[in-house]
Amino acid sequence: QVQLVESGGGLVQAGGSLRLSCVASGRTFSNYAVGWFRQAPGKEREFVAGISWSGGSTYYADSVKGRFTVARDNAKNSVYLQMNSLKPEDTAVYHCAINGDPFSRVALKDYEYDYWGQGTQVTVSS
Repeated sequence: QVQLVESGGGLVQAGGSLRLSCVASGRTFSNYAVGWFRQAPGKEREFVAGISWSGGSTYYADSVKGRFTVARDNAKNSVYLQMNSLKPEDTAVYHCAINGDPFSRVALKDYEYDYWGQGTQVTVSS
């Protein structure tokens, strides 16, 4: 089992920044790719960003490229999502997730992930 806990969400004005954190426990965190997803009210959950188990590869949705940066610190069992130039359309609950297969690629579909955090709310006002 893996437990994931997100934090760092909040209310911010458009153009502002937030840094989300995802802390894992229960497995050798450094062996697993991690994805960030978000879900806005009335919308399907969507992939935002992902990072490989080594941290050497990162992936972003087109909607956040150039504004969001994903990074990890395996010594702290943590993954971060730095969000800059936030827009009202970024408003959503953000979740981190882990694919249960060690050393696997970063998956872009939510059904490929086995473990999820409870999420943290990000609200961007115009």
